[in-house]
Amino acid sequence: MPKKDNMLAILWMLNSGEKLTAKQISEKLEVNIRTVYRYIDALCSSGVPIISDAGHHGGYSLLNHFIRSPLLFDMEEKKTLLHAAVFAKEAGYPLTETLENATAKLKMYSNEQQESALNQQLSGFEVINRMVSPSSQLVLADLEHAVEQGISVEIDYRTNHEEKPKNRMIDPYGIVYWNNKWYTIAFCHRRNEIRSFRVDRILIIKRTQLIFTRPEAFSSRDFFMKNLLPDLVGKEGLISLRIEGRPDALDELSMHWFLGHHLQERTSNQAIFLFEEKSIHNSVPYFLLSYGVSIRIIEPQSVKDRLVAIAAELMEYYQQ
Repeated sequence: MPKKDNMLAILWMLNSGEKLTAKQISEKLEVNIRTVYRYIDALCSSGVPIISDAGHHGGYSLLNHFIRSPLLFDMEEKKTLLHAAVFAKEAGYPLTETLENATAKLKMYSNEQQESALNQQLSGFEVINRMVSPSSQLVLADLEHAVEQGISVEIDYRTNHEEKPKNRMIDPYGIVYWNNKWYTIAFCHRRNEIRSFRVDRILIIKRTQLIFTRPEAFSSRDFFMKNLLPDLVGKEGLISLRIEGRPDALDELSMHWFLGHHLQERTSNQAIFLFEEKSIHNSVPYFLLSYGVSIRIIEPQSVKDRLVAIAAELMEYYQQ
């Protein structure tokens, strides 16, 4: 372990309030006792108030828990960070190796009792998520670097309705994780506008020498959500969708990531939504299809007709 990490580890140990001998520290860090003495001297020279007590019950301790910086965490903070790391890893976080090193240090700089408690808590905490392919993680890592450094990248990108990928130059402004998928929000040189790109559809990514500046106060989250769920306030020509059904089915509809955004009113046996004409006839019927007979559309008739047409197409397709 590098010298700076060993010295930080000594601070963690002493900050726990325990009095430790040089031998105990050397065994914990797996270094020579003389090396521990040098580390202690270096810390004292830098102004850290380390107390040395001689005798049978002697050892090193830290004066009045000297360090209260954000680098030192209590047990609840450690548990929270380790749980957050589980979420990040399951979501396909690109810097996996660095993340594992960080979590290992959190557990390493704990006494034996604390480490046992943390391992026990982690063993009972699971996150099940859709797996992210290794290739997507590599793309994510390159995108993360491009966002941080302000570097344009060249990508081969395939949309959902194009078989052959197209080459694009983009300036990645940020990365967004939404609905089990990763996206990058970037300025597209080809379209001359800011767009969102699904990471799993990026087949090839290459760094360039071009530098860009992200617009001041730009929020990738706000841009993504505005395009995903547009604001309908003040818009004309909205169509009301009235649905009745079982309470549990209506609850799911009301909490649906898309349908819930358009919810206007909810009663014990009905839910009323407002949609633009395009979405109510194109997207909405496919969302409703999976609810089967647990719901019933009251109005408009056009949505009923669209569901009938989709069901007929499916029946004809599978009867062939």
